[in-house]
Amino acid sequence: MKPILTIRKLHVAYGHVHALKGINLELHAGQITALVGANGAGKSTSLLAISGLIKAGSGSIEFDDQDLLTLAPHHIVQKGLVQVAEGRAILGTLTVQENLDLGSYTRKDKAHVAADLDWVFSLFPVLKNRANGLAGNLSGGEQQMLAIGRALMARPKILLLDEPSMGLAPLMVREIFRIIKEINQTGLTILLVEQNVKQALKIAERAYVLENGEMVLEDTGANLLNNPKVIAAYLGT
Repeated sequence: MKPILTIRKLHVAYGHVHALKGINLELHAGQITALVGANGAGKSTSLLAISGLIKAGSGSIEFDDQDLLTLAPHHIVQKGLVQVAEGRAILGTLTVQENLDLGSYTRKDKAHVAADLDWVFSLFPVLKNRANGLAGNLSGGEQQMLAIGRALMARPKILLLDEPSMGLAPLMVREIFRIIKEINQTGLTILLVEQNVKQALKIAERAYVLENGEMVLEDTGANLLNNPKVIAAYLGT
């Protein structure tokens, strides 16, 4: 089956720091693909390159028969690749509803926006209950829900999630991963970047391990969860 997105020999550098060293990655439609590794491995850089927020030195990122490296970030969003940033990046001085409205800003199918809002509220009932309140007054977990909900309002073809469990309490972490799985069951393709390796591999069909800017392992999530190298490096005994 042809991948929905293909990364080939991608290099990214920040000055003299070679952040990505020729990585290859494929996403298949309807799957959760996890990209895991230690802090500083290049995971977030990979997402930023896909989103066009940083420029690659060389390589290609192909989606819908076009190299995304030639497109501006807003055009990449319009093509259907939407990122939930690390740290959530919600607009705290706007209401919950206004944040969600911004998610659908680029859409032209306004008749379907209301239906998608209902779906987001069904996924995150707390957002419906606090729709008119300031987003900055939400808890960390609620802000993560809002960030995901705002991205869904763009009706993405691929959802890019950057560390969605970061800084959350264990109960909220489990809830966020449950919701990610539920979103994926609608058929949405997801690329999940996570330091919580165990939780990410549990829900991912495919997964990649990134170390120091290089892909060192690729397999099913289940196989990597039981891989001795992964266990030793990330999961403990």
